[in-house]
Amino acid sequence: MESKITPDKRLFALDGRVAVVTGALGLLGRQHCVALAGAGAQVVVADLDPERCQALASRLPGRALGVEMDVSDRQSVMEAVDTVLGEFGQVDVLINNAAVNDRFEAPDIAGEPSRFEHYPLSMWKLSLAVNVTGVFLCSQAFGTPMASRGKGSIVNIASTYGMVGPDQSIYRPPAGDQCYFKSPAYATSKGAVIAFTRYLAAYWGDSGVRVNCLTPGGVRNGQEPFFVEKYAARTPLGRMASPEDYRGAIIFLASDASSYMTGANLVVDGGWTAW
Repeated sequence: MESKITPDKRLFALDGRVAVVTGALGLLGRQHCVALAGAGAQVVVADLDPERCQALASRLPGRALGVEMDVSDRQSVMEAVDTVLGEFGQVDVLINNAAVNDRFEAPDIAGEPSRFEHYPLSMWKLSLAVNVTGVFLCSQAFGTPMASRGKGSIVNIASTYGMVGPDQSIYRPPAGDQCYFKSPAYATSKGAVIAFTRYLAAYWGDSGVRVNCLTPGGVRNGQEPFFVEKYAARTPLGRMASPEDYRGAIIFLASDASSYMTGANLVVDGGWTAW
């Protein structure tokens, strides 16, 4: 008689692993923390506001730590690394989630500044400093100890606009002139994140560090009804994402379930880029 097949129920488990989430106080950052903690990871909640980081960490199951960190500042990142290693002794997972996403929907900065022809250089520099340099600095600082240990998983968060150009028409109200355009900095920076993911995966492949990218689609978060309707109409699944829709993908990329996956871009966008 052949032996019974037993599924590996621990394939997605993160028990005993230390996972750092940057931009952890944001809409998706919170969900990444919840997902990782639920899978058994010891989560480091990293963002600019230390009190709020600690508050979120205290609400997560298991052992968690809130850490102040500005991803665009090398000293701040290195101080965070020292804190994490001092507390846990290791880093197993890094979720590079921190990002600047221009919200020109705000009345005081909408209009002409959102047009490419008038887009402020200061906002371009800020987006690249956080969205690109921040990913570089955190990967360098947290990934180096992973490479020294011979294992680890880095997950960079990109965007569909890093793969395809923004459809500016979905930001146009049914009646009236368009007062907001998706910025050039966001699309450019997220495209760079995808390219950097491939570079680092190739560089650290023989060190046991896997580097992958998660490309999420748009998330519903109080946008104008006309925008939600237009976005949904452009999506095969007919809706925007909910913040919880990316929990499974994060656990998959962080865990041994994706052990033979590196340099890849996991697109979870409701089909936005499929047509």
